[in-house]
Amino acid sequence: MIVDHTVLLIMLFGGLLLGLGIGFPVGFVLLGSSILVGFLGFGAPFFSMMTMRIFETMHNYVLVSIILFIFMGVMLERSGAGEKLFSSLHVLFGGVKGGLALATILVATIMAAATGIMGAPVIIMGLFALPQMLKRGYDKALSCGTICAGGTLGILIPPSIMLVVYGPMAGLSVGKLFLGAFGPGLLLSFLYVLYIFVRCQLNPSLGPAIPEEERNISLGEKFTLILTSLLPTLLLILAVLGTIFFGVAAPTEAAAVGSLASILLAIFYKRFSFKMLKEALYDTTYLSSMILIIVVGAFVFTGTFMLIGGGDIVSEALFSLSHNRWIILAIMVFCFFIFGLFMEWVGIVPILVPIFTPILSRLGFDPLWAAILFCVAMQTSFLTPPMAPALFYLKGVAPEGVQFSSHIVKGAIPFILIQLMALILLVCFPKIVLYLPSLG
Repeated sequence: MIVDHTVLLIMLFGGLLLGLGIGFPVGFVLLGSSILVGFLGFGAPFFSMMTMRIFETMHNYVLVSIILFIFMGVMLERSGAGEKLFSSLHVLFGGVKGGLALATILVATIMAAATGIMGAPVIIMGLFALPQMLKRGYDKALSCGTICAGGTLGILIPPSIMLVVYGPMAGLSVGKLFLGAFGPGLLLSFLYVLYIFVRCQLNPSLGPAIPEEERNISLGEKFTLILTSLLPTLLLILAVLGTIFFGVAAPTEAAAVGSLASILLAIFYKRFSFKMLKEALYDTTYLSSMILIIVVGAFVFTGTFMLIGGGDIVSEALFSLSHNRWIILAIMVFCFFIFGLFMEWVGIVPILVPIFTPILSRLGFDPLWAAILFCVAMQTSFLTPPMAPALFYLKGVAPEGVQFSSHIVKGAIPFILIQLMALILLVCFPKIVLYLPSLG
């Protein structure tokens, strides 16, 4: 080694923090700091080692599903499925106190299981649900918090893009991760619904019911609404998750099925056009390229980190803090939470997962269960400033009069606490995560 490993570690993370602080894209910061440190530490042979690592990464068949799932989510966003879902559930739940907020969570849950991304549900609900709730006199903070929290489900409930990236990093089956995340995702959705329902029962002014004359439609019309809005999206979800659960297809093939189904859904809703397809392909190329560049950069970064002995240093540091494995696990979960304050999951997963995965095996924890704990901890990053992308997405589409700090941030705080509560429940009841994977 040309330069001392301690100096190299300082340079590696110093370069990372400096680059991110200046505002350079995450993928290029990861690559730049890794190349500099790798060359100083190992000379020219480092480049051939990292080139092989990049090719090895890009040959991973599972990563193809990232592109397909993003395409599926973009097509669904443009098909109008979210708007139609909200329109039907708006009528069905409008008579309940807080009914529009409950409908928003249910639509966000369905959209999460159909898209696998976070941005689409937040933007769709911000455009269509938020004006309706404000028009009906709903509390602004509750309305904003509901939309932001519901939107974050898209990064946990399968087919989550985050899980597709996580699997190869930890050497876990993406299909098993999908099955393991399904229970926690639905648990969070249930806790959100319970919180909204109880708050609005205790204080009806937060979410008043819609007058009966405004939702008085026949049973036949209600049935038609459900048939045309809910059923097609549920069939798409079944096409993706059903094929994985029953072992018919791997995640990549299931993503291809979902992509085809999303095109058919856009045709069914009469939104499909070649212009729409071209725009969807452009958005897919942009988003997937960004994610894959970060994945490549992160693989090189973690490879460099391991080469200079960083993994052993982190392991020794954690075990020196405590010999209690639960305390060490809590520290690791806390690291994911803290990183989430300043970075999105797409930067966190490739950096922390390869470092912590070997430690989990030493501690004797189920890696699948621990993976879901880490993912739920990362989910809070969408609601916790200063990063908090869900809050900024909503601010971008919110009607006039909605304030960022007093309404959007304030509304998100109870839902952050609910996410942390769900994390505790997953620790206390591991079967929430492990039951479905055990059936496969």
